[in-house]
Amino acid sequence: MPDTSPSGGKVAVVTGADSGIGRATAVRLAQAGMDVGITWHTDLEGAEETAREVRAHGRRAEVERMDLTRLPDAADAVDALCERLGRLDVLVNNAGTGTMTPFLDIDLATVREVLDVDLVGPFLCGQKAARHMIRQGDGGRIVNVTSVHEHQPRVGAAPYCAAKGGLGLLTQVMALELAEHGITVNAVAPGEIATPMTGQEDTDVRTQSRPGVPLGRPGDAREVAAVIAFLAGPDASYVTGASWTVDGGMLRMGPQAGSHLDSDAWRRP
Repeated sequence: MPDTSPSGGKVAVVTGADSGIGRATAVRLAQAGMDVGITWHTDLEGAEETAREVRAHGRRAEVERMDLTRLPDAADAVDALCERLGRLDVLVNNAGTGTMTPFLDIDLATVREVLDVDLVGPFLCGQKAARHMIRQGDGGRIVNVTSVHEHQPRVGAAPYCAAKGGLGLLTQVMALELAEHGITVNAVAPGEIATPMTGQEDTDVRTQSRPGVPLGRPGDAREVAAVIAFLAGPDASYVTGASWTVDGGMLRMGPQAGSHLDSDAWRRP
């Protein structure tokens, strides 16, 4: 029976899809009719759970380990998943890491690790994905998950901010260079999202108060996944080189203030 889903039976690879935004994205793309390649670093059980959820929507799922501290070899996981799933139409560079260490105290090894995982890894994965898409000849989509700290700084997060800012500008260069091949490249910049990375796994965001965020709460991973799925789908065919913030209005406050304000006094003139 032919695939009549909106995606036309396309294949996506989502890095860091063992939990959080990555898992929500993999499931959302499966709901859109895509087969999904899932990468993981330390949580194989989480990756297998994501694969089960993808398969529950009638799509294929493949799992591959990716340790972006081991470059350039780690990016080979993109090739492996493409081979097992037969093609590659969408890459979501979601895997990431961070640190909260003062600028004067952070060591070079940590700086290099954050830059490799958050910037160099997506660069190399993007290269591999784009080469597959160009060879296939019918375009593709690359979505780089950055952060509000692509746009604004945060105390204690020097290498993270540098990496995410770099990934945002890399997104723009990729968009310009890959446009002639029908490949769009966009960034999605989340604010505070309830995920294991923020210590809020399985949190009902409606019960959490964030006075410094205009919408008054953290985001849900599925809210980020919805924007990624839009950029990965046919309705975003004329969108490229853009950064889409999903932050409840946090950037309008400046994330340094939005994350830490403990009252709603700012709402009143």
